[in-house]
Amino acid sequence: MTDVVLLHGWPGSTDDFRRVVPLLPDGVNPIVPQLRGFGEAFDGPLPVEEGTATAHAQRVIAALDGPAVFAGYDIGSRVAQTIARIAPELVLGLVVTPAYPGIGDRRNEPRMQEHFWYQHFHRSGLATTLIDGNPQAVRDYLAFIWGQWTSDPSLIEGPEFDALVASYARPGAFTASIQWYNSNRTPAPETPVATPTVMLWPAGDPLFPIEWADKVDEWFPDARLEILETSAHFVPLEAPAKFAEAIISLLPS
Repeated sequence: MTDVVLLHGWPGSTDDFRRVVPLLPDGVNPIVPQLRGFGEAFDGPLPVEEGTATAHAQRVIAALDGPAVFAGYDIGSRVAQTIARIAPELVLGLVVTPAYPGIGDRRNEPRMQEHFWYQHFHRSGLATTLIDGNPQAVRDYLAFIWGQWTSDPSLIEGPEFDALVASYARPGAFTASIQWYNSNRTPAPETPVATPTVMLWPAGDPLFPIEWADKVDEWFPDARLEILETSAHFVPLEAPAKFAEAIISLLPS
């Protein structure tokens, strides 16, 4: 039995993998950790030092019994990459989506600020004042973010989205979820990851233009880049078959 660790993003939850898990074969043990402070995993204020990629990675590592394949998107991708850097012996393979260190400071280009404004907003304190603990504000804001980043409008309706909103709407929960943006102000360590990797690059993701994939081989020397023509940011939900296929390709034979 091979463990496969699935790491969710923001603004998401473990439910982000509801379309992936059923596609995994027998012999796989899917593990979907709740990253501390995000939605359903909110358990109180999250100190800055507990919201770093390294802190999240260490908590995931501590809960494992041995090596696994790790797969993540958005923040989950950053956590998976961190695990591969600090504990490579535990990583049988890596499935990730952008970002990655090869992007450098290109996200600070003026043309990208219409997309990356939310990170500055999250660090301002105003996000907490306007949104935290206000169910309608949480719903409106999450629907706006998902609507900007997805190619599938159906993801912003139905019981799954209602449950996501409810988990983020509890007093303090939204603030805890955006602590990530205060905790991770510095770039990722400039260390290439030698682990066998599949980089899934969604062509429709407004945050990460495809030309930014030009340095994937420098940072992941044993990587396969796969461009997902029909997916936007939320790859596990928008391209679950491709996500599952990437995981399967890295399972021990």
